[in-house]
Parts: sequence; C-alpha cells; structure tokens
Amino acid sequence: MRFRNTAFQWLGSILHFSLMVVTLPPWTVVSLLVYPFPYPFRYAVITSWVHVVIWSAELLCGLRAQVEGEENIPEETAVIMAKHQSAWETLALLRWFSPQTWVLKRELLVIPFFGWGLRLLEPIAIDRGAGVNARQQVIKQGIERLQAGRWVVVFPEGTRVPPGQRGKYRSGGASLAIAAGCPVVPVAHNAGEYWPRRSLLRHPGTIRVVIGKPIATEGRRADEVTAEVEAWIEARMAEISVGRTAA
Repeated sequence: MRFRNTAFQWLGSILHFSLMVVTLPPWTVVSLLVYPFPYPFRYAVITSWVHVVIWSAELLCGLRAQVEGEENIPEETAVIMAKHQSAWETLALLRWFSPQTWVLKRELLVIPFFGWGLRLLEPIAIDRGAGVNARQQVIKQGIERLQAGRWVVVFPEGTRVPPGQRGKYRSGGASLAIAAGCPVVPVAHNAGEYWPRRSLLRHPGTIRVVIGKPIATEGRRADEVTAEVEAWIEARMAEISVGRTAA
C-alpha cells in the first residue's frame, strides 16, 4: 500500500510539473501581448497562471493550505517578510497579498519564459554583490511600489532554507519599511515540508500559513525590527512544523 501511495504521489507530482512547463510558454506570450495595457490588467493576466499552478497542486497532489491570522492584514500595503523554504510561497502569497511585487535576485529575470513574465510584473531585481547600492535600490524602488498600492514581499533569508534550518535574516526589508514609514507583516509557513526545494515530488497534506500582527517600524533600527521578525517567524515555525525534512 505504501508503494502504491508513493507511486500516486510521483504521478501527481510529475503531472503537476508537466502542467507548469506546458502552460508557461503560451502564458508568457499572452503576457507579452498585454504589456501595453494598464498594470492592473497586465497583473491579473500574468498572475492567473499562478492561480492555475496552486489550484492544480491541490487537485493533482493533494496540496492544500490553511491560513491563520488573516485579520492581521493591514488595510494599507506594507512590507511582507516571509519564511522561504519552497517555490510554493513565491506563488501562493498572492492569495492574501495582492497586488504584490518581490525583492529578488536579478538572475531570475533571464530565465526563459518564467523570467520574462516576471519582469513584466516590475519586481525589485537586485545584484546581490552590489552591497550598499543594492540596499538603496530596494529602498527607492520599494517606496515607489508601496506608494503605487503594491505589497512588497521580502524573503529575509535570501534563499530557500530546508525545513528545520534557519538562514541569516538580512535587514533590507526592515530598512525599506522604516524608510517608507510602514509596518512589517511577518509570515511563517511550512511549505518546504510538502513542496521541498530542488525536488519534483510534492507531498499531499495541508500547508499551514500564519500571518502575524504588523510590526511597527517608526523610530526603530533596522536590525532591531529584523530581530523581532526573526524571533516571531522562528517561534511559529517550531509550532507548525510537522518534522518532515526529506524530499
């Protein structure tokens, strides 16, 4: 029975991955065609692919989500600082924070089709080796995005970290929030235990997402805010982890 269940998991995972690969190129072509249209329309067209990916993961892989703390989402846009374990959260956070943009590494924009579509959503693409210049870029463009009514999503660990591990939390997101005069909304989740990084296999189950209360930034230092975000996220991770660490 265990072999049969594993076989079905692999079948669903392969079908889901294949759906993503097959649908991405035509969706990108459509996205390029709607580029001249206003941003809200372009955003809706491009991100509809994300909703298809998340819906098909539920249908084919039995991968669902349960969210806690939606009442903590502020009315005004803010900086989202989220745990980074999987590809899932880079897509699924659109469910609760939309329209949104991301702080990401510039190399992602050259990935065929995916990167091209991503570029049309006007992310804040930085060169990680640029140091102070990269931070200034995040602050300048981040303020512009926030003022345009978009949530700015930052993964403070910078890269996907396996379940049970913790990366170094960087203070760029907190610096942006302080400069913009807005709060930080922390988000914890255990997506990496169901959709592991660098793995084709998706495990069935319910991903838990916890949205925290906005963290005030006025009059505070970036490292102080970052430390509070890290403490909150990692405490929630200890509560929601199911202990699965292997793909």
